[in-house]
Amino acid sequence: MQMRVSAVQYHLHTIHSFEEFANQVEHYIKTAEEFDADFVLFPEFFTTQLMSIGNDKGEALTIEELPNFTEQYRSLFINLAKKTKMHIIGGTHVIRKGDKLYNVAHLFYPDGRVAEQAKLHITPTEVKEWNMSAGEGLEVFETEKGTIAMLTCYDIEFPEIVRMAKAKGADVIFCPSCTDDRHGFHRVRYTSHARAVENQVYVVTTGTVGSLPTVDFMRANFGQAAVITPNDIPFPPRGILVEGEINQDMIVTADLNLELLYKVRESGSVTTWRDRRTDLYPDWETK
Repeated sequence: MQMRVSAVQYHLHTIHSFEEFANQVEHYIKTAEEFDADFVLFPEFFTTQLMSIGNDKGEALTIEELPNFTEQYRSLFINLAKKTKMHIIGGTHVIRKGDKLYNVAHLFYPDGRVAEQAKLHITPTEVKEWNMSAGEGLEVFETEKGTIAMLTCYDIEFPEIVRMAKAKGADVIFCPSCTDDRHGFHRVRYTSHARAVENQVYVVTTGTVGSLPTVDFMRANFGQAAVITPNDIPFPPRGILVEGEINQDMIVTADLNLELLYKVRESGSVTTWRDRRTDLYPDWETK
């Protein structure tokens, strides 16, 4: 089984209407469609661009107001997924459930279905400045091209949750991210490589680039898309199928061969998934 994936280095800049946002999104989707992608990944928090539209006083919208765009966001991506017949991971969007805010990754299927995965590990800034709440459970998602998981930014820094995703059958981890400096970027990037090696899975990641001068905590962005592999003979030596140019507005595309994963898990130079010591550190599968 093979899947072609595209990852968007989404350029954040001030806009004045939802239509501007929709036009920018459609540009990236059409580009991925021209590359015959099966999946396209947008970054974490890219819908904060909608906050720059502002209110009638010329002030940026608050994070509490961002969920007001949820229906428009869902409608836009549902229609694009159905139109292009692609699976679209619509980055993350902030939604409200009761009196709580959640940072939620969305998978839009070509048939119009929508799946959600809330971010499970919340950074101190998200808690202190935006009052985000953590999701409660991990799911993996079956598609006609394979089984995937969506783990957002900080989530990838926790080995246990990725091991659970693999134990549940995920072969590809999509990791939408949003980091504001080199330190945060490299935390996500280095741990993405670690998770790929530990679990013998692909990790597809991307981040926001550009800036939103009027939106607090979105003024600085440091991002790069990459498709990351295990480090073994069938794959590139550095474990990178493709990567973008740092902080540039662009999209990258690569083919993922799932059969290679199955091969190295069985008879690779190392067999890290098979050799895990579940007698010492039980994982989800053994529970």
